Amino acid sequence: MATPARTSKAAIPQLSWDKVQPAPVVLVSGTETVLADRAVRLLRDILRAEDPSLEVSDLDAGQYVPGMLLTVASPSLFAEPRLIRVDAVEKSTDAFLEEALAYLASPADDTYLVLRHGGGVRGKKLLDAVRSGAGGGIEIVCAELKRDSDKSEFVAAEFSAARRRVSAGAIRALVSAFSDDLAELAAACQQLLADAEDEITEDEVSPR
Repeated sequence: MATPARTSKAAIPQLSWDKVQPAPVVLVSGTETVLADRAVRLLRDILRAEDPSLEVSDLDAGQYVPGMLLTVASPSLFAEPRLIRVDAVEKSTDAFLEEALAYLASPADDTYLVLRHGGGVRGKKLLDAVRSGAGGGIEIVCAELKRDSDKSEFVAAEFSAARRRVSAGAIRALVSAFSDDLAELAAACQQLLADAEDEITEDEVSPR
C-alpha cells in the first residue's frame, strides 16, 4: 500500500492498514472506514493466531462511563491476552479521555488497546500523547484513497491476503468500475474471490 503521510509531531511508527502489527496501543486514524475495519480485523487475526484464547472486548468512547477501560483491561483468572477495541474516539466522553490518558502511563500486560479515531479535533490531546510515544504505540493511517494507483494497490492487497492471483487487467477493470466507492470496490473483490476458482482475470470482472 502507499506509504501514509507522516505527522510531523509523531514519534511512533505510522503504517498502512495492511502493515498493522501488535503493539500495546494501536491508534487507527483517518476517515476511510473500509481500511480501518480491515486493519483492526487483521490485527485480531494476528493475535488470535498467536494465542487462540485471545479475549476481545469492544467499547464505544462516545457512550463511555467511568471505570470501563480498567474493568476490561484487568487480568482474567486464566491470564488470557486481551484485545480492547475502542470505537468513536472522535466522540469520546470526558471520562474516556481522562482514563485513556492515565492508561497510557502504565498499559496492562498482554493487552492490546486499539483506538479508532475517524477525524476531527475531539480527543486531540489523547492522539498527541499516543503520537509522542506514550504507551509504546503505533499509528495505522487510514486516509481516503484518492489516486487510482492507491486503489490498485488496495485491490492487489485484497487478493494477496486471500492468496489468490489477479491479473493487472482485472485490477484496472475493478478500479475503473468502482473508483468512486471503496466499500463497493472491496465488496466486488470479495465477490470475485467467492465466484472464481483460479486466477482472477479481466474476463471475470467484465464477462463477455
